[in-house]
Amino acid sequence: MSDELPRQCQARRGFSVFYKGKTLLSLIDPIAQGERVAKAAPLGAGILYFCPSPLYGYGIAWLLSHISPDSAILCVELDEKLHALSAKAMGDLLKKNPALALVSGSGDPARLCAWVQHTWGSRRFRRIAILRLSGGWQLYEEEYTNLGDALRRNIAIDWGNAVTLMQMGRRYIRNAIRNLSLIPQAPALQDCTLGASPVLVLGAGPSLDRVLEGLHRCWGKALSESSRPFRIIGVDTCLQPLKDWNIKPDLVVALESQHWNLRDFIGMGSWEIPLAMDLSALPATREVLGGHPWLFATPWTRLRLFQRLASAGLLPETFPPLGSVGLTAVALARRLSTGPIIIGGLDFAFTVDRFHARSTPGHREGLRRQTRFRSLLMAEAAFRPGTRPVRSKAGLSQRTDPAMKTYRDLFEQEFAQDPRIQDITGLGLPLGLRSLSLEEALKVLGRGLPSESNRVPEPWYKGAAIAAAVDAFICRERDALMLLRDILTGTRPPVPETLEALLDECDYLWAHFPECAGAGGRRPSGTDLSFLKRVRIEIDSLVKCFDLTLQEVRSCPSSRSTVKI
Repeated sequence: MSDELPRQCQARRGFSVFYKGKTLLSLIDPIAQGERVAKAAPLGAGILYFCPSPLYGYGIAWLLSHISPDSAILCVELDEKLHALSAKAMGDLLKKNPALALVSGSGDPARLCAWVQHTWGSRRFRRIAILRLSGGWQLYEEEYTNLGDALRRNIAIDWGNAVTLMQMGRRYIRNAIRNLSLIPQAPALQDCTLGASPVLVLGAGPSLDRVLEGLHRCWGKALSESSRPFRIIGVDTCLQPLKDWNIKPDLVVALESQHWNLRDFIGMGSWEIPLAMDLSALPATREVLGGHPWLFATPWTRLRLFQRLASAGLLPETFPPLGSVGLTAVALARRLSTGPIIIGGLDFAFTVDRFHARSTPGHREGLRRQTRFRSLLMAEAAFRPGTRPVRSKAGLSQRTDPAMKTYRDLFEQEFAQDPRIQDITGLGLPLGLRSLSLEEALKVLGRGLPSESNRVPEPWYKGAAIAAAVDAFICRERDALMLLRDILTGTRPPVPETLEALLDECDYLWAHFPECAGAGGRRPSGTDLSFLKRVRIEIDSLVKCFDLTLQEVRSCPSSRSTVKI
């Protein structure tokens, strides 16, 4: 009989399957075999049991009766014929148990991770347990391994984001409120386009030096002219190296919410370059590079504030919260351009003597501190706990740390499937992209057509109508906060329904609380006194932020007329 179709074989208890020359289940007692695997699986809170090729699902019924309420079993079958077999055999279990799912597909890790989050919610699971109930996983061993690794990384990233939210959530929302005054002044990025020209996206890693040398050798003084055949999008940290080579980028991306990145702009006051700035970035960033940035948003968590901004038509162009300015720059390039995208300087790795390219603030700081007793080598940082040696794209020895490795993995997850994006070989970790030599990359960049239409256009003030809409929005938000404050302080009689509604509407007050950051937007009840006291503490500072922003909106030129910057 042909091996192209799964063949069911009667065992002493249950059924086995013969397919593609392999016996996928025990011929003696496959039911006992599955139950042994299920009973050996770890039990605990928040576990996602990843079961590749479950076939008849022997053992799953036992496991379903023993797992915690916040755990789930994800069965994945990549083979269409085996999936049909599993769907038929497990039909009753699938209907009765929302904690059990059977998924088919092409083995796309990003799609599976997105499906898990959509089905069971964000941050529900704390870890992955692999459950191999049959030998079917061996038919697609590499694909199943990649899926398991992707799910594990996705959970780690999700919980890492929760920790970041606890630490930085308060600063993010304050920055975002203060930056609302930019909405009437700075157009969002959907008004900007780079056309079909090739785009060079530059990070600030050590490999940037070689890329800039190659650019200068190939084009020389033409790099400072708008007629060059390609566009350049750079992260804020690579500004000084670019200026040293007299290479003027078409767009600079700023994401940092703290003051650290302000030193990237020292000495850049006379260099007017379009700046793309995140809504949650440090408000002082908007004063650099001409003072009129383009605006975009990377919603760091689900907040009703973003929904209200979108409903009012005030939410800037949104991008996924990737955490790294380099990744965000690539996301912007992919959104703004239809041409090829070349990556340079995104290393996610470092050497003992350099974390960034020459002339960056960190490199200059090391040079300034160098003495007879202090070396340029940063051994303490390069060999701190958690760092490890890696091989670069060119096979050279470098080092990386868990944070950089996570960003590299996220880069591959987000961008490796896009054939437009290619990487320049050399220093840095492999990004899961097709790598080009520097010479090949320069040839791709040179194939574009010089065109003024591909330049980033000058921003315009949007006019009094938008300023009035922002003014009204801020007033509504401020009034809601003050009403909530009056209820919490006893100035107004507490109505439970009103209190609960206000707590939900003003979720930015408590989204960063430890018990809320990892709960996917859930919060304690309005009867929780400790929770209410902490909410009360947050209100005054945010009311002040809204007041300051309102003053800026009412004093900006766009509240009176439409003026070109």
